[in-house]
Order: sequence, then structure tokens, then C-alpha cells
Amino acid sequence: MEIVQQYKTLSGSSTGEYREKGSKFFAFAQAVKTEEDVRGMIEQYRSEHPKARHWCYAYRLDYNGKLFRANDDGEPSGTAGKPIMGQIDSNELSLAMVLVVRYFGGKKLGASGLINAYKTSAAQSLLAAKIITIKIRSYYQVSFNYERMNDLMRFLKHDELKIIEQSFDKNCKLNFSIPLAEAETVLERLGKLYDIEIEHLYTR
Repeated sequence: MEIVQQYKTLSGSSTGEYREKGSKFFAFAQAVKTEEDVRGMIEQYRSEHPKARHWCYAYRLDYNGKLFRANDDGEPSGTAGKPIMGQIDSNELSLAMVLVVRYFGGKKLGASGLINAYKTSAAQSLLAAKIITIKIRSYYQVSFNYERMNDLMRFLKHDELKIIEQSFDKNCKLNFSIPLAEAETVLERLGKLYDIEIEHLYTR
């Protein structure tokens, strides 16, 4: 299985709109990281649009394609959440959500009409969005003697390396992150140059 080293998501929020036979579809897209973010977004737009008929949505919370959901919120099965998710996936997005608020216009659109409406409004919101690419990073902690600090700090001035936290006592510790794609090479060099303890913390 190929290891994912980067993913696309949204920077900021964006909106889209579609109208058909009196019904109005307002789409809202933004980045989400947790189910709490998802619940917050649903509550926000239910509160801001209390007279709407439906609040349909789809989201993907990971970059491995396993944690996602599509919700029709009372619309016929497969006519709302699925086409919204289709737009998230066609833009190859992760950690992202699109919610579409529908105001009923008095005339039924039929299954094909609903699919087109939710698909189009979601597409419009993502067309207006700023899509960014995020490199997945691995986080490590190194422990070393104070005498090695200067040499190690020079090594850690790698362009893509970020120092997260540091403690310089008799036994020094330093937390840093490096893009997953470069982690193996950097750690190999680090291990060859210095006699230090390296602990992997997490990857995200």
C-alpha cells in the first residue's frame, strides 16, 4: 500500500449557490479536522438558516480514505450527500467538509434534479475555495548531552525541518518535525553524525 505523504485541503471558507424551480441551495465549504468541527459547522448553519428545509453535507476527516460521511438529511437516499461527497473527492480533498442548505421552493425537483442541484452548489463552493497542499510530517524527540548542542542545532537548520519544543539542561531534549517524505533520509544522516537517542512521537 502506498504511503500518503501529502494531501489537499481548504484554506479558509467559501460559498456557492444554485437555484432551481424556486428552491435555493446555499453551499458552504471549509476545512475540518475533527467530528467536533463537523458538529460545530452543522449547528452554525442550522442556526443561521432556521427556515431552511434541509441541511445536507459530506466530509472527509482523514487522508487515507477511511473516515468520511455523506448525509442526505431527509432528502431521497443518495440525492444530496453522495453528490456533495463526489465534489469533495473530485477535488481530491481531505480534512474538508461541504454543507448545503436548501430552501424548498414549492416544486419537487425529482431525483435527478436534486442530484444536479446539490452537485452544482457544492461544486460552486469549491470552485471559489483556495485549495492548498499540506505535507504530512513526522514528529520526533532527540535526547543528547549539552556538549553536542551546537553541532545538532546546525544540523537541524534543514529548510523543511521545524523545531517544536526544546529543553537545554544537563540532559537536553528537543522536539522537531520533518516532512514524511524526507524523514528516513534525515534520520539516517542524524544517526550517523551523532550518538543521540531518537524517539518517534507521531505522524500527522
